[in-house]
Amino acid sequence: MKESNFFVHPNGLCESDQIGAGTRIWAFSHILPRAVIGSDCNICDHVFIENDVTIGDRVTIKCGVQIWDGLTLEDDVFIGPNVTFTNDPFPRSKIYPQSFSNTRVEKGASIGANATILPGIVIGRGAMIGAGAVVTRSVSPNAIVVGNPARIVGYVGEKATAPGAESTPTSKAGAIDLGVGGAAFHRLPLIKDMRGNLSVGEFERSVPFAPKRYFLVFDVPTKDVRGEHAHKKCAQFLICVKGSVQCVVDDGKNRTEVKLDAPNLALHMPGGIWGSQYRYSDDAVLLVFASHYYDSNDYIREYSEFLSYVKSR
Repeated sequence: MKESNFFVHPNGLCESDQIGAGTRIWAFSHILPRAVIGSDCNICDHVFIENDVTIGDRVTIKCGVQIWDGLTLEDDVFIGPNVTFTNDPFPRSKIYPQSFSNTRVEKGASIGANATILPGIVIGRGAMIGAGAVVTRSVSPNAIVVGNPARIVGYVGEKATAPGAESTPTSKAGAIDLGVGGAAFHRLPLIKDMRGNLSVGEFERSVPFAPKRYFLVFDVPTKDVRGEHAHKKCAQFLICVKGSVQCVVDDGKNRTEVKLDAPNLALHMPGGIWGSQYRYSDDAVLLVFASHYYDSNDYIREYSEFLSYVKSR
């Protein structure tokens, strides 16, 4: 590719000829010979990019960042000032691994200033990493993570959370359409008297299908995220029978979040919905009814594959 297609500041050093049109490389940056950089990128001052690096289109890398071997930045990624990437989990002086860990930042993700990214992880599509976060494990698509170690505190682009038990304790039983691929927030009947409380649901009525199986999720450590997949056909009906959990539903276009914090609250997720659960309370017990028997072929475990599936339907 001809150098005239991109700009290199007189005080910058670009040894690679695999640079896309419109890319700008600013002062005191150094690009090694085998690095591949796409079109319309902005590489700011004092950036170092090694050889085994692939950078997509429209990527912004702010000042003071080092992009080491084994790193891939997909299209539209933003890397804030002084973000630190790593590629060797056990570094020693003058001792090199057979290969460096591969780290991938997927399309549209953003990493805030001074964040540290440990080696061999994936920052999911559209994720947002807070400034100063220390990311020790892969990050879910569209997740917002902060802290040390980084934890999910929300999801990008979600709508207002549907009302939970505490906000409307006297609401009548019924379902609320969430506007996300047929997903619905259900308030089941709740009967209270001096002997105790009772909540009830009827299959193929308040529960929209006859279940073929159920499973329980409990003792989730450190409020970790679970789910993180979609089903092609299988529908699910989630009830947090103890404690609380946040549930995110995503149909590829719209995303919203509900809080399940009482045994008479439920979430119905039809097939074709990407679901995630996080912020489990220490005592949380999540009961899930499923409309189909387990079938590994019904799962979609990669968000990019899910988006392709949604477009093809």
